[in-house]
Amino acid sequence: MRMGFHFFTILLLMGSSGLHGQAGLPARSPVIFTFATVGDSRGEPGAAGNSAQDELWVQNAAVAARMFNEIGRQHPQALVFNGDMIYGYTTDLAVLDRQYAFWRGMVTGLLAGGTYVLPVPGNHEVQVPTAGPDGRSTKLAAETHEGAWRRNMGDLILNTALWKRLTGSEATAWRVENRPLLGSDGISTNQEQLSYSFDVGPIHLAVINTDPVGRDGSVPLAWLQADLAAAKVRGCRRFFVFGHKMPFTYVPQRKKEPKEGGLEGRRDERDAFWDLVEAYSATYFCGHQHVYHASQPRLAEGGKAWQVIVGSGGSPFGFKPGQTGSPLDRMYAWASVSVREDGGVSVQVFGFDERLGPTRILETFEIPK
Repeated sequence: MRMGFHFFTILLLMGSSGLHGQAGLPARSPVIFTFATVGDSRGEPGAAGNSAQDELWVQNAAVAARMFNEIGRQHPQALVFNGDMIYGYTTDLAVLDRQYAFWRGMVTGLLAGGTYVLPVPGNHEVQVPTAGPDGRSTKLAAETHEGAWRRNMGDLILNTALWKRLTGSEATAWRVENRPLLGSDGISTNQEQLSYSFDVGPIHLAVINTDPVGRDGSVPLAWLQADLAAAKVRGCRRFFVFGHKMPFTYVPQRKKEPKEGGLEGRRDERDAFWDLVEAYSATYFCGHQHVYHASQPRLAEGGKAWQVIVGSGGSPFGFKPGQTGSPLDRMYAWASVSVREDGGVSVQVFGFDERLGPTRILETFEIPK
């Protein structure tokens, strides 16, 4: 894999409004939509220092609560949460419901403060431990857990009246029936509210389930291709795709085998997916790897599309101290995204270290119109 060079500057002295309206800088096109995005807040059973409550809820509540509070103070119109908000991995649906309830309680303040919360399914939501053909335990998506997702998250996917009230923008082209269909993309179960999309003015938001039953670690390519094409016909000019698993696993120079694997298991499909992302100059936000890392995976070949991994919402870091060359690899972080009227996009990444020190801007970059 060839990772793109970062055109970033670490800005420690820049305030949260530093990308807009600074004296001496040319005027920019007005911002028409803002959102924050992050994923992976679930905890780890049996982790050192866990309290009895940590074992019950399996959530890094200290990090997630602080992050949600700080995101709320930035007042984005939406927060897109890229999966693994619960630990899951159980056949006990009552346990799943309890974990969902705790996470939903933590984001209530965001909703009350005017930020819509848009959820993305992750492997911890839809998979269960399963005996593989060789007798070893593996984790595979289950239809019961896709149903549990809808039961616990369906009211957010999509309440158009609440979206308008909180964001001040219309959610258009929303149809719950617009989803990957049985028999297409290898889909064998109902994907309603697992993969979905809608428009916000000239902006198209598409969410994909990267672990459907029977095709874990995959992309609903035919559905997404048709969905993006229809959005372009409607006049959309800026495309964002959100999923849990990353197409291109981040491999730091000093670390050869990250714990979390992405979509590389279906490499031809992964490559076709990225062809589609490039064709629409889309930006793909994901989690799964417990790290923040942004790249342009095909920059060396002339590609411009961005993959932004923000699986840094509180789950155990994927890298040990000193294991990589970047201090950003062990930061709890989220991305704050501003879309301008002319189609340009500004991204600021905020975060704090594992000692829960001060929040600062980690990186900032522009995605041209």
